[in-house]
Amino acid sequence: MNKTDRMLAIVLELQRKEVVRAEDLAALFETSVRTIYRDMQALSEAGVPILGAPGTGYSLMEGYFLPPISFTVEEAVTLLIGTDFIEQRFDDHYQVRAQAARGKIEAILPERVRQEASRVRQAMRLLTPMKQAAPSHEREYLEKIRQAILDGRKIGFQYAKKLADAEGKRHSVRTVDPYGLVFTQGAWMLVARCDLRQDIRHFRLSRMAELADLEDRFDMPADFNLRDYKPSDDRHLRVRLLFNLDIADRVKDANYYYMDEMEERQDGLHAVLRARQYEELLPWVLGWGADVVVLEPEWFRNRIREEAENMFKRY
Repeated sequence: MNKTDRMLAIVLELQRKEVVRAEDLAALFETSVRTIYRDMQALSEAGVPILGAPGTGYSLMEGYFLPPISFTVEEAVTLLIGTDFIEQRFDDHYQVRAQAARGKIEAILPERVRQEASRVRQAMRLLTPMKQAAPSHEREYLEKIRQAILDGRKIGFQYAKKLADAEGKRHSVRTVDPYGLVFTQGAWMLVARCDLRQDIRHFRLSRMAELADLEDRFDMPADFNLRDYKPSDDRHLRVRLLFNLDIADRVKDANYYYMDEMEERQDGLHAVLRARQYEELLPWVLGWGADVVVLEPEWFRNRIREEAENMFKRY
């Protein structure tokens, strides 16, 4: 990064944060602290109102804002594809805002950049499988939950579990403190503290029903940060499989959530799955038919055999 680009980036960094230390800027731009001092001096001489406090850091004088800057083709494409994604996967409120933002971005682009960005975008496309297209109720829930998070209000809903519990029940009523929304593996997930479980749990929006806003309030824990949050991995059950080499590429392309290890050997593709319950793996393993063999555990081998025999009887 040359000096001009770095100085512009410094001003943008100062606009984003109230106070920035020279050491942090030096680490961010991979240069020395002394160079940052010289950049600050140059910016001040150029009329940028930078305030410096010893032992604290640098900040911009309140009210100062950098005039609109130009985008490169790559930057413009990045922003425009981002609006495409939001329009596809967010709720109606942000879909409208995404369309408006796209229009504003395109309006300020120079003609050359706009044409080149359009050409690049035409060569790229975000596809959403029909089975994953966000249904209207899911988009509605997304907007309600987002607002509940901002307002600090609890929500309630009926939730359909993937597998039945020990009593054979597939549905339960939940009241939760909504902490955040995460888009993962093509689906929206709610990260929330569940009153029933007295712990943080994850809920897929597509399995929710009868979502209701509640009057009860909650306080977000001071130590919770959605960006830093990593769920505990409680997939303690292991299954070892052997796939025919002929379908190794297909298995890899499946990008299966429970896949933990894969290794190609002369006798086939060896794989290890990890799950919370064996029943979570049963349909996926059966889907590969005779091209896969369960190596262990023995109990799961027998379970696959029993299911295959039951299938055979139906035909």
